[in-house]
Amino acid sequence: MRYPAVAGQFYSSDPEKLRKQIENCYKSPIGPGELPKLQKGPRSIVGAVSPHAGFVYSGPVAAHVFLALAKDGFPETFIIIGPNHSGLGAMVSVTTEDFSMPTGVVQVDKDMANAICKGMISKDKTAHRLEHSLEVQLPFIQQISSNVKIVPVCMGMQDLDTAKEVGGVIGKEIQGKDVVIIASTDFSHYVPQETAEKMDRLAIDRILELDPSGLIDVVSRKNISMCGYGPVTAMLIACQGSKSELLKYSTSGDISPMREVVGYAGMIVRK
Repeated sequence: MRYPAVAGQFYSSDPEKLRKQIENCYKSPIGPGELPKLQKGPRSIVGAVSPHAGFVYSGPVAAHVFLALAKDGFPETFIIIGPNHSGLGAMVSVTTEDFSMPTGVVQVDKDMANAICKGMISKDKTAHRLEHSLEVQLPFIQQISSNVKIVPVCMGMQDLDTAKEVGGVIGKEIQGKDVVIIASTDFSHYVPQETAEKMDRLAIDRILELDPSGLIDVVSRKNISMCGYGPVTAMLIACQGSKSELLKYSTSGDISPMREVVGYAGMIVRK
């Protein structure tokens, strides 16, 4: 079992307070303004970009993503790809440990997790023990449905070759399967609001154009402090979607005044 690393910090460790906290994300002026209700029917969403900061800051943006996913209908499995903030463990790793959360256990799709452990993707729980970028997506998923499994992927290396290999392996494995890939990332870190908006738009435009190599190129050339550009690139490669949409962009400065902000974007990719 993988136990929470940031419960009580990024989000409440009390189940009832956590449920209310998530509801407030949806109802926030920055949020979508309505609570999610899981719907059935043919799905079109194959990928998403969701932030991973404390819920008070990034939760309303994440709420846009999960509302869209609820309306589209949940898949059987979410593959969640996030950056490795701790530097621990393998460079690209999957864990098969189920995630214990304040609102219950989230099961790992072990068959799929084992299937994508190829090449540079290894099975390693160490990289996941302290990683928050995957964990903070789970309360939103659980609030909507408890009958979905996940495959957690942690990327310590985020260069284009690594992202191509990770995206290629996942893309082959998910063919014909009911899967949505969530790439967990925040955008610019600790820069003035105007700078964050300008720089983040450059990265967002590459995602809207479904241009994985262009995303890594612009992040490198413009020195954009986007922490999960590799996971987003891998998601775009694996999904092979035909349309990308920006649901919401905001910064921590929109929540409370601050000289240096962090940027957050909620996006989806459709078939």
